[in-house]
Amino acid sequence: GRGTATYDGLSIAWATLEHLHDVNRCRALFATHYHEMTGLGARLPGLSNATVAVREWQGDVVFLHEVRQGAADRSYGVQVAKLAGLPPSVIARAHQVLDALEKGEREGGNRKAIIDDLPLFAAAPAAPASPAKGPSALEARLGSIHPDELTAREALTLLYELKDLIARD
Repeated sequence: GRGTATYDGLSIAWATLEHLHDVNRCRALFATHYHEMTGLGARLPGLSNATVAVREWQGDVVFLHEVRQGAADRSYGVQVAKLAGLPPSVIARAHQVLDALEKGEREGGNRKAIIDDLPLFAAAPAAPASPAKGPSALEARLGSIHPDELTAREALTLLYELKDLIARD
């Protein structure tokens, strides 16, 4: 579904899964975020749904590394984006957009009207003011390094030196 509209992506994924099941008749792992596709398990005898066990704890999700029969009860996309290291401001904005889209869907809202209510830069937070100061000791040391001129031994020694600089900060 990358680069496609939701229904295009769902249609492609659905048809692909049916083809794998009915034509190729092969074993396959098919990962999707389209919850609508989990219903195919009742219609296609060779299909079995599985999901990774998840627990929510203090507003975060914890993936338990346990595969279970069944389908996920909801999507965890924004939480996964947070785990992937996206900036807090992006995560906060993603929650705002998701809440607006879900509210619009529940209330039968017009998707274009919902999107128009989410202008591109409306919720962009001001960039945090950083105090004007020089580079840290770590930044200064990194700036002085010429990696292509280091021997393997010098690189290893330098790595330990940099770790010490981080520990001091």
